[in-house]
Amino acid sequence: MSWTPAWPGYVADPFVTRAGEGYVAIGTEDPAPVTGPVFPLLVSDDLAGWRSAGHALERPDPALGDAFWAPEIAEADGEWWMYYSVGHGIAGHRIRVARADEATGPYRDVGVVLTPGESFAIDAHPFRDVDGTWYLFFARDVLDAERPGTHLAVAPLASMTELASDPVEVLAPFSDVHIYERDREMYGQRFTWHTLEGPSVVRRHGRYWMTFSGGAWTGPGYAVSWAVADHPLGPWTPAPASAPTLLATGGGLVGPGHNSLVVGPDGDDMIAFHSWDERRTARRLHLAPIRFELDGPRVTDPPGGRP
Repeated sequence: MSWTPAWPGYVADPFVTRAGEGYVAIGTEDPAPVTGPVFPLLVSDDLAGWRSAGHALERPDPALGDAFWAPEIAEADGEWWMYYSVGHGIAGHRIRVARADEATGPYRDVGVVLTPGESFAIDAHPFRDVDGTWYLFFARDVLDAERPGTHLAVAPLASMTELASDPVEVLAPFSDVHIYERDREMYGQRFTWHTLEGPSVVRRHGRYWMTFSGGAWTGPGYAVSWAVADHPLGPWTPAPASAPTLLATGGGLVGPGHNSLVVGPDGDDMIAFHSWDERRTARRLHLAPIRFELDGPRVTDPPGGRP
């Protein structure tokens, strides 16, 4: 049996989190609804059966754009916070904040841009450390680099709506497998453009493990890898070249990526990610067990096993 989507609808960049006695999943819908709220929302009692809960975010000012990407939510002091990006098509994305009383919303934009100094910033991931400190991981464009493109960054949060300091680089593209497009026109120049995106962080075995995606999300080369650090601010060390890729095309998966990490009902870690359907018309939500060993994480067989 091959991998089977957990939900038949379009849910890209899936973020799954515990909320009360159940779970909430949220993600990108492409295209986003033309009017009304955005970001499809699902709820589940056990990560197995899912049902729709509508859309999570009340549409903000239309002048911000019509492309809504990669939401993640986090609970702090009894309030729920959403981090997402919005822009015009693929241009001008900024990370914004929305707030709700419940995990399922409705979320309302609070009028804050967390990344005003970035030309392009997406894929915000809030992470709470064991000492209570919150960090915001995200992806941003960097031109002055050995491999220009979208890199990963992090900054501590002073509050759920404010960075405590300037972001620092977490990880830069380091391989040709991270090439998004050769000779891509960006910012009035042409680059061999690389992409790292979709960071997700957990603490296991006293260390910090970050999963991330690299390459072009549009194709089968998109895949999930990992890095490890002793502190959220780094330095981060990518997986050795000999380590197996966490998720890659094969066994019914096409361009799997942009994952999140969640603890299942039995206390075991799970990875949520999207994969294209066979005709590459939509990206669908998948879930699978993931084990964090001392030498790195491993994704185990999906329900029903691999084909």
